[in-house]
Amino acid sequence: MARHRRPVPVRPAAVAERARRHVAGGLLGASALAAACLVVLVEPAAPPAPDRMPDRPAAGSSDFAQDSSE
Repeated sequence: MARHRRPVPVRPAAVAERARRHVAGGLLGASALAAACLVVLVEPAAPPAPDRMPDRPAAGSSDFAQDSSE
């Protein structure tokens, strides 16, 4: 008959650490899902700026807000 080892007792600190990691992972996933839903469902408070409209080609490809040729 084979001899078996005595089971190693589980440390309470290891159980708490594992539970803490599971909760942190769940909260991370839930916050990512909530952020994705907000991006899809919430309308912006203001319309896009006229110089940032994607359907109209820009007059000049400048990164400056104003022309400084005064």
